[in-house]
Amino acid sequence: MLPQFIPSPPYSGFSIGPITIRYYALCLIAGIIAAWWIGVRRWERRGGRSETFETIVIWAIPFGIVGARVYHVLTHLGDYFGPGINPWSVFFIWEGGIAIFGSLLGGALGAFIGTRITGAAFPAFADALAPGIAVGQALGRFGNWFNQELYGQPTDLPWGLEIDPAHRAAGYTQYATFQPTFLYESLWNVFVAVALILTDKRFKLGHGKVFALYMALYGFGRIFTESIRLDYSYDFFGPIRFNEAVAMLICLAGVALFLVLVKFRPGRELVVERKSVDGSGDSVSPRSATDAQNDEVSKPDDEAEQNP
Repeated sequence: MLPQFIPSPPYSGFSIGPITIRYYALCLIAGIIAAWWIGVRRWERRGGRSETFETIVIWAIPFGIVGARVYHVLTHLGDYFGPGINPWSVFFIWEGGIAIFGSLLGGALGAFIGTRITGAAFPAFADALAPGIAVGQALGRFGNWFNQELYGQPTDLPWGLEIDPAHRAAGYTQYATFQPTFLYESLWNVFVAVALILTDKRFKLGHGKVFALYMALYGFGRIFTESIRLDYSYDFFGPIRFNEAVAMLICLAGVALFLVLVKFRPGRELVVERKSVDGSGDSVSPRSATDAQNDEVSKPDDEAEQNP
């Protein structure tokens, strides 16, 4: 017999000797791996080199993590600074507390630095990675499920999420089941990833248009989940939560950027790496999507020569 509601996991991690492994962290790592795997294949199909992609991502990941933590701390100052609070807890990232908006800002900065170093086109890289980001976010949201956090308003719907009394928001301890916002956002992000891939395949988007469309769609879905969340927000714009307002801005910015790019930057880049450097430090000529397709066609012959 199926459970009437969605149960919350009884444990948020496990221990191996003195080391505690948090499921939250494992969900984030799974999201990063998924985004990397999807992104590098899209980048190679656009004519880019996997080595270039990896270099850019190595810059983007630490900047994204720092940005995620900084954004969270700045929007939750009361949780980290005040009487009886250890100010060093701002560095205790393993206890949770990162923000996707901050990770996008920080990751974008790191990726921009990486593209400047490698000579890759930043808009093309963003387009290649966008669907992977959405999938990564879908996986990462399950970390909130394990932590029993960031859930929505009380509900008695069959898919309501059971929350233990210790994790219920103040003023809502009499309720047992809540809106599973982690699930709503995960499903929406999967839809966003599929929509981006299909739209890009149909219309051959480029020059940052896939990422702009990601901003619009992700921001739109995030407006809904933010509007029903119960976790405390320090900042409001009237009745609107701070992160809800940020989601609205991201959505509108994505729509505006997409329309501008469609009008002034139609089509797709022919070359995504303006310059490249191989392992020996020698310059390598630019590589286009056509080159990538030719590489795929020539693989069987190359393998036959190596294995007569």
